Amino acid sequence: MQKIQSNKQTTDINNSSKPTTINPNKRKRDVSSQDLKLNSTLVRSTNTSQPLSKKIKEKNKTTTNSSMQNDNNTNKRKYRRPMYLKRLLPRFFKRISKILNYSLKDKVTRDFLIARLELLDEQYCLTVDQQLWQSYVNIGIEHQIWPNQLYNMAKTTDFELCQQYVIKYIKDIEHEHNLCQMKLREQSQLCSITTLPLDRIDSHMKKIVQNERHYLSLRNNEQLSKFKDDLHEQQLFETISQYRLTFDQNEYLNQLMSIRNEQGKIWEEYLVLHMRILCNFLPLKFNELENFTSPTIYTPKIQNKLAIQVNNDRIKIIKETKRIWLNIAFYAYEVKLQEYDHQYQSIWFELKSRLFNDTTVNGNVIFNHFNEYMTSQTNKLKSDIRHNLTSYRHILLENRQRSVSSKNTIRVSPEPYLDLLENPFNEPEWNYLCLGPSFIRLNQSAIRTVDQQKSEIKNEHKDITKKVESHLIKHYHIPWKSRALTDYSNEVFDHFNQCYFTPLSCKEQIEVLEQAQKTTSIRQKIKKYDLILRLTDKSNNFYIGSASEFEKKAEKFFQETNAFMEISINPFNQIQDQVIQLLNRLRSKRLILQRQYNEMMPDRKNSELAHLYFNPKTHKDEIPVRPIESTIHSSTRNISQFLDKIIRPIFDDKCASTTIIDGTSLIKELLKYIKKGLFKSTTLFCTFDIRNLYTMLPQDEALDIVVEFLRFHDYTKVKGIDLETIRELAAIVLKENVFVYGNKIYRQVLGGAMGSSFTLTLANIFMWKWQKELVRRQDMTGEFYGRYIDDIFMTWNKSEKALQDLLDHANTWHSNIKLEYKISKSLPFLDVVLTNTNGILSTSVYHKPAAEPYVVPFNSDHPRHVFVNIIQTSLARAARYSSTFQTFNTERRYIQLSLLYNG
Repeated sequence: MQKIQSNKQTTDINNSSKPTTINPNKRKRDVSSQDLKLNSTLVRSTNTSQPLSKKIKEKNKTTTNSSMQNDNNTNKRKYRRPMYLKRLLPRFFKRISKILNYSLKDKVTRDFLIARLELLDEQYCLTVDQQLWQSYVNIGIEHQIWPNQLYNMAKTTDFELCQQYVIKYIKDIEHEHNLCQMKLREQSQLCSITTLPLDRIDSHMKKIVQNERHYLSLRNNEQLSKFKDDLHEQQLFETISQYRLTFDQNEYLNQLMSIRNEQGKIWEEYLVLHMRILCNFLPLKFNELENFTSPTIYTPKIQNKLAIQVNNDRIKIIKETKRIWLNIAFYAYEVKLQEYDHQYQSIWFELKSRLFNDTTVNGNVIFNHFNEYMTSQTNKLKSDIRHNLTSYRHILLENRQRSVSSKNTIRVSPEPYLDLLENPFNEPEWNYLCLGPSFIRLNQSAIRTVDQQKSEIKNEHKDITKKVESHLIKHYHIPWKSRALTDYSNEVFDHFNQCYFTPLSCKEQIEVLEQAQKTTSIRQKIKKYDLILRLTDKSNNFYIGSASEFEKKAEKFFQETNAFMEISINPFNQIQDQVIQLLNRLRSKRLILQRQYNEMMPDRKNSELAHLYFNPKTHKDEIPVRPIESTIHSSTRNISQFLDKIIRPIFDDKCASTTIIDGTSLIKELLKYIKKGLFKSTTLFCTFDIRNLYTMLPQDEALDIVVEFLRFHDYTKVKGIDLETIRELAAIVLKENVFVYGNKIYRQVLGGAMGSSFTLTLANIFMWKWQKELVRRQDMTGEFYGRYIDDIFMTWNKSEKALQDLLDHANTWHSNIKLEYKISKSLPFLDVVLTNTNGILSTSVYHKPAAEPYVVPFNSDHPRHVFVNIIQTSLARAARYSSTFQTFNTERRYIQLSLLYNG
C-alpha cells in the first residue's frame, strides 16, 4: 500500500511563476505572432519572495522541484499521511466503536480497520485531486487557453500537447484510483467482523475521512479560483498584445508595473512585521531597550515587594516603548505606501490623458483593458505575497521555538500582572494565561462524558423552547399543544444532538485536549503554590499573586473603610424571613400589587448569602483592592432590581441636563457650549471624582434623599407604590446586606453593595443632592457641568485659584464625600481626551495608562460576529471622538496593533 505524503501538484500550477519578460513567440497560440506587438520589456509577473528569508526561497525551490518530479512521473505521486492517522488512532477506535455500538478491542480487527482507513483516505485524496484536474481541463478547453505554469509543467508551448498532458495526468490519477478500489475489494475478503455489514463500517469511516480531509476541498476551491484568475490574466495579456502601442505607452506601463513591484516589497515588509507581532517574535532592534535596562542593575540591591514592583514597572515601560515604536513603524510604512500610490496615480493620469487625446485609437477601450490588466497584476502580486507569508509564519514559529533569548524577551501582547518574584508557570501555561479573562476554550463540551452532554442538551433544549413557546403563546395566541410547537421542539432537540455529537476533526481534538490539559495544570499550580488568580481593576488582564499577601490587602481594606462589621452568627434565615414578612405585610395592606409582590419575592430554594471578592488595582501603588459583591442569589436581589427598574427611569429623565452618558454625549454638550460663545482660549477644564462613593454613603441619609428626590419632582407614588413603602423596601436592601468572605460573615453598615442594581441609582440620587450648589453656580455663569456617577466634568472661565477655592470648599460639604480634582486645558474624561487649543476644541480617544490593549483573542470560541462587532465599535468610536483625520488615523493604527497583539 502506498504511503501518503503531500499533494503539491495543484500548488505548483498556481505558484510556480517566475519573473519574466513578454516574448510574443514564446509558445504557439491561436493569436498570430504578427498581432503580438507589445514591447518585450513589459514585465508580466513578479517574484515577491525576494525580501523574505533565504529559508523560504530554498523551501519554495525544493517544493517546486519535487512537485515537478511528481508531475512528470505520476506513478510516484504520494499524499501526506494525515495527522488523525498518526496521533489519534485510540480516539478513532473509541469514536467508531461508539458509532457502531461494537467493541473493537481485538488487535486483528484494529489492524484491519487501520489499513482500510488508510486506503479510504488515499481514495478520497485521489477523488478530490481528479475532480480538480478535471475542472482544469473543462475550463482550459472552454477558453482554449492554458496558464503559463501549465505549459512549463508540460514542457511544451503547444495548446494541443499541453491538453494531452493534462488528460494523461487525469488518466494516471484514475488508474491509481482504480488500483485503490481493487485493494479495498481484496481487503474486504479479510474482514474479521462478521456481525456487522462492511458497507455500514465503510460508510461511517468515509464520513470520518471526509471530515478530517475537508480542508482539501477548501484548498482545491482556492486553487481553482486562482487557475481561473491566471487564465483571465492570460487573456488580458493577449488582448493588450494586439494593440499597436507606442514606445511612450510601453514605458508608462513598465513604470506602473515597476512602481507596483517596489510598493509590493514595502507592503511585504509591512506584512512581515504584522506576522512578527502575531508570533511574538519582533526584530532584534526592538530588544535594544530591554538590554539597556537589564534587571541585573537592581535585583542584587532590592528584594521582595520592592523588587516585584520595580520589575513590573520596568516591564510596563518596555512594553509601552515597544508599542510606541511599532506605531511609528506602521506610520512610516503607511507613508511610504501612500507615496507609491501618488506616483502610480500621477503616471496613470498621464497615460490616460495621452490615450484619450490620441484620435488614431479608441482610447477609452484601450484604457479600460489596461486598467483591468493592471488590476489583475496587482491582485496577483498581493496573492503571491500572502502565499509567501504563510510559509514565513511557520519559519518564524520554528525560530521562536528554538531561540533561547525569545523566551526571556518582554513581548508587546497583553500579559498577566505577576505579583511574584519568579514565574511558576511554564511557557505553554503562561501563553494560555496571556489569552486573558475573555477567552473561551474551544469545544469544551466535546471532552465531557456522554451523560454530561445529554444533560446539557436537555437543559438547553428546555430553556430555549420554553422562552420561544411562551413568546408565541403570549403574543401570537398559538395553542399550547399546537403541532407547530411540537415540531419546533423536536427540530431544536435534533439540532442540539447534531451539534454536540458530531465528531471533531483531529486538529480540533488536539487543540481541545491541549487547552484542557493547560487549564488543569494551571489550577494545580495555583493550588500547589497557594496563589490567587483575579481580574485586575481597569487593566483588562489577570492578576497572579500570593494568596496570603492578597488576604492582607483585603484585611487592610476592611480596616480603612470601617464600612463592614464582622458577625458571628449566620443571619441568612432571619434575613429571608424579614424579606418575606415585609412583602406579605405590604401585600396584605394592598400597598403593592400582586405582580409586584411576585416579582420581589425571593427564590426560597436557591437563595443564599451574597459573596464578596476583590479585584486588585494594579495601576496604583501597593496594589489596593476594589470590593465587588455578588448578590445574584441574595434574598434582597429581586427587591433591588425592582426598585432600580421603577426609579432609575425617573432619575434619567429629571437629571438628563447634568448627566453624561458617554464620551459622545459629552462632546455634543460641549459643542452646544461653544455655540453659545462661552468657549475661549482661556477656558479651563476640571474633572474630579468622589473617593469610595458606594461604600461611603450614609444609609439613613441616602434613604431620606431618595424620598426627597421623588417629592421634589412631584411624585407621591411610583407605579402605584407610595414613598414610605419605597423607603421600607430600599431600607431592607441597604441594611440587610450581609455577605460571606472566606470563612467569615460580614454586615455592611455604611454604603451599599457594589454589584447590587439599586446601589447605582441610590448613589446617583445622593449625588443629585450633593451637587445642587455646584450646579447652581455653574448655571449662573453659563458654564457646563456634567456627571457620570462619581466622575464630574465642568468648564471654568474664571481664575484657576477661584476654582481651586470652590472645590476645596466643596470638600467640606459632607464628611463622607471627598473629591480629588484636576484642572487643565487638556484633560481626559471617561474614554475621551478634551483639549483647548487656543480656543479650538480638540478631541481624541483616551486609553488609560493602566489598561492593557486587550480584546477578545481571535482564537476564542466566541460567535464570529463578536469579532466583527469589536472592530466596528472601535472604529465608530474613533470616528466620533477624533476631531481631525490625523487623530483618527493614529487611533486606527492603535486599533490595528491591538488586534495584532491579541492574535
